[in-house]
Formats: sequence, C-alpha cells, structure tokens
Amino acid sequence: MTALEVPDRTALLLRVVPLYPLSARRAGYLVRRNLLVARRSWLIYVSGFFEPFFYLLSIGIGIGGLVGSVVSGGVHLSYEQFVAPGLLASSAMNGAIYDAVNNLFFKLRYAKLYDAVLATPMGPRDIAVGEIAWSLIRGGLYSAAFLVVAVLAGAVGSWWAVLALPAAVFIGFAFAALGMFATTFMKSWVHFDYITLAIQPMFLFSATFFPLSTYPEALQWLVRVTPLYHGVALERALMLGEVGWGVLAHVGYLVALGAVGVVGTARRLEKLLLS
Repeated sequence: MTALEVPDRTALLLRVVPLYPLSARRAGYLVRRNLLVARRSWLIYVSGFFEPFFYLLSIGIGIGGLVGSVVSGGVHLSYEQFVAPGLLASSAMNGAIYDAVNNLFFKLRYAKLYDAVLATPMGPRDIAVGEIAWSLIRGGLYSAAFLVVAVLAGAVGSWWAVLALPAAVFIGFAFAALGMFATTFMKSWVHFDYITLAIQPMFLFSATFFPLSTYPEALQWLVRVTPLYHGVALERALMLGEVGWGVLAHVGYLVALGAVGVVGTARRLEKLLLS
C-alpha cells in the first residue's frame, strides 16, 4: 500500500459516511435562534400577513364583481371561491421562498453566521434543515392567517379545508428547499432578479386567477409542470371539496421537489463551508 492510497480511501469513506450526520435536535437550535431574532424585528414578519389579504379584497371582491361566476370542473363558483385557494398557495410560496432566499444569502455571504455555527456541534446538514424548517414556520403562519380571512369571506366551501394548512406546509417545503438550493449559487444581490423572474410568472399563470382550460393547449402543459400549479390545484381541491386520487399526485410532486432541494442545499453548504 502506498502513501497515496490512504487519503483516497479516506475520501471515499467520507462520501459514504457524512462528516456531520443530521440531528433534528441541533437543527432545532437554529430554529430557536431565528425565533429569538424574529422577536426583535416582528414588524417585518407581520407585514407579510397583509399582502394576500389585500389581494383577496382587491382581486377577489373587486374583479369578482365584474367576472361573476367561474366554471371549474363543471361547477359554477364565485370568483372569490375560485381565486382564494390560488392566493393561499401563493402566500405559502412567497412566505417560504423569500425568507429562505433573503435570509440564507445574507447569513451566508455577508454576516458569515454559519462560520460561527460550525464552531458548535452543528454541521451543514443541520443548518440546511434548520433554515428550511424556520421558513416553513413563517410560511405556515402566513397561510393560517390567510385561511382565516378566506373562511370569514365565505371563500371556503368544504370541511376538507381543514387540510389546506398542512397542504400549504408542503408547498412551502418545496419552495423553501428549492429557494435555498438556488441561493447557494448566488454571489450578488443582483441575482435576486432571477428569483423574481421565476416566481412572478408562476404567480400569474399557474391557474391562480383563471381556469387552466382558458390557456392555449401548449401553455397548459407548461403550466402543469410548474410547482405552484400543483400547489394551487391541491389547495383548490381541498377548499372546494373536489378531493380525488389526483391530490396524492400533487402532494408527491411537492414532497419530491422539496427533498431534492434539501439534499442539494445540504451538499452545497458542505462544499461552501467546509472547503
């Protein structure tokens, strides 16, 4: 055995056995740290509750008075009932991804917070899971507030809506994980324009405001592969009581997408923080 063979075997072993195995307890410490920071900047977090609320009022009630009823799945719905699930899904997306992208980028590139975190028993995998979990908490709170408003506005038509909040967590999971994965490649604040370029078209064209059948057929297939469309379809099925086996397909899509984001984020953080 030569001297060069030992490092090669060691490197192979480290690829098989992670240097920092994941610990839910350690990841929870990072969530607790973020909660303590949020208590000092609570106004920023509270402001996130108002955006979907104003959308529901201005678009759902204002435009709804002009549009009248909407046919979805052969059922006539008020425009408020049709658009509310889409806004709930969008609220979960925005609350999760903007928290994930902005906070992770600042902590990683400017505050150098994770360099200090690695001086503790926490590892890159704990950081990835902890930050994603915090984004889910924030997105879940926004979604819960919007769901209460939707109920009061009469936009909920089924008891299946009790599952709309867990569904919003799945949506937030997918977007938070993917957002963090994308953020690990960003090197400048200018790159945030690419995030907006991806999010804005999804918000407008994922059957949020119009039934999918109104789009050209070629565009319909493009819409069906977007993450937000699956979130909107999932929330609409639950809030309107149109629950079928297709709901599981939407959940599976979002969970799979989130899992890819978690693994990708953990590996990128390992490379950035340990190299």
